[in-house]
Amino acid sequence: MLPETTPWDDGPTSLTPARDKRPPDRVVLRADLRAALPDAGAAVLVTAAVFTFLYARMESGDSATIAVMPFMDDAGTYWMYLLSQAFGWSALLWAWGTVMLGLLLSGPRPARIPVSRQVLERWHRTTSLTTMALMFAHALMFAAELVRYEVRMTWVERLWAGFADTFVPGWYDSGTGRIAIPLGQGALYLAIPLGLLFYVRHRIGANTWRRLHRFVIVVYVLSVWHTLLYGTNVWYGEWPRTVLWLLQLPVAILLLARLLRPARRAERLGTPTRRVDGSLPAWVVRAAGRATAAAVVVGLVVVVASGRDGGRERPAEPPATSPHAHEPE
Repeated sequence: MLPETTPWDDGPTSLTPARDKRPPDRVVLRADLRAALPDAGAAVLVTAAVFTFLYARMESGDSATIAVMPFMDDAGTYWMYLLSQAFGWSALLWAWGTVMLGLLLSGPRPARIPVSRQVLERWHRTTSLTTMALMFAHALMFAAELVRYEVRMTWVERLWAGFADTFVPGWYDSGTGRIAIPLGQGALYLAIPLGLLFYVRHRIGANTWRRLHRFVIVVYVLSVWHTLLYGTNVWYGEWPRTVLWLLQLPVAILLLARLLRPARRAERLGTPTRRVDGSLPAWVVRAAGRATAAAVVVGLVVVVASGRDGGRERPAEPPATSPHAHEPE
């Protein structure tokens, strides 16, 4: 990969340019942040569109959020909550995109893709940065809504309650959020270091970075799990939940394809020389991973085909939810 910055460096004590001593494949975060601006702009537009859609659904009374929490039937008052939802959906969409790009890069590039590997790598980096920003914005707007909501507290108490309920694992103690919010926090707290480790891989070593980067798929799984548990717009058997499940099929299939045909020769099943923890041969662990991925693909197909995924049934009558026992997404 060519360096993102100029290969020349004017030293303070030299009148002639000197060669940049950085590794040729080192990518500077600052350059990627600039390159991510168009991607971030597109994410803002998508977030605005989702916000408008959610606002209109709440105004019309069609929102599943109102079916879950009737006291929130006021889009003008709860606009920060709706914006948090919009950022969350955009973050999930961008996470899907960057995971798909990462899986394409993890194996032999399909011949039908008209762009080079370098372009795919740049897209993967910029969409990753945008995803992290959207995830943080999702959490920040959720915290802002909690601060606005707790009118009975002093400002100091409100700020602490909003921060703790949003960012401190285990602090939020209402309903489904006791499980769903820690899942979202785990996704956020893993995404940021795992995403930024790319820019210091020349210090920690490429092999170490590669092993750690594989856990990015855990971030995506936690994000989807968080949405299924706590996204009020997907609680019931409506089209948003179906779309969410359908989007997981290409991820699972591409993951299985990459496990069956990895780019690195050492990761293929035909290399049984190395052992894991001095006991199991490495090929056994790799085969187990492939079998697990295959089972996930089959399970997703069954879920989408049957429509039975554990989602809630829409209540015939609105639940008697107290405004002070709410559990916003």
